[in-house]
Amino acid sequence: MLNIEMYQTLEQMEKKFAKTALIDFLYTHLDRFRDSKSAIEKALDYAFSKDAGRGGYVLAAFEDDQLVGAVVMNKTGMEGFIPEYYLIYIAVNADLRGHGIGTKLLQKAFDTADGDIALHVEYDNPARRLYERMGFTSKYAEMRWERS
Repeated sequence: MLNIEMYQTLEQMEKKFAKTALIDFLYTHLDRFRDSKSAIEKALDYAFSKDAGRGGYVLAAFEDDQLVGAVVMNKTGMEGFIPEYYLIYIAVNADLRGHGIGTKLLQKAFDTADGDIALHVEYDNPARRLYERMGFTSKYAEMRWERS
């Protein structure tokens, strides 16, 4: 049976599992869409920050006490003109994809966020179909300028 838990502090999460375990899980199961472990750690630090304008939470899905999926949500601190939350990462154990875990994690994210949610998804990411099925729409094309 799938159990999804919400963690709003690092201390709360680390009673169940270590931050490094979550970083390793996300790094492994984000596959080719992964960020570096240091970037994942920064997103977690932001989610658990008590600084004004920061914060968020982690959702972790377990089956038989094994971590099988996770979501990292960051508050934007910009309520009123962009969505209040950014879904930074969502990952499901690669061996368990297609069993509804991602759908349940997204639904839990909708239920726990007290505002709108945005996310980035690459055009060729197969998870894009899930996001669209769950009600996400493409509002803008993101463009980036990178300092060289």
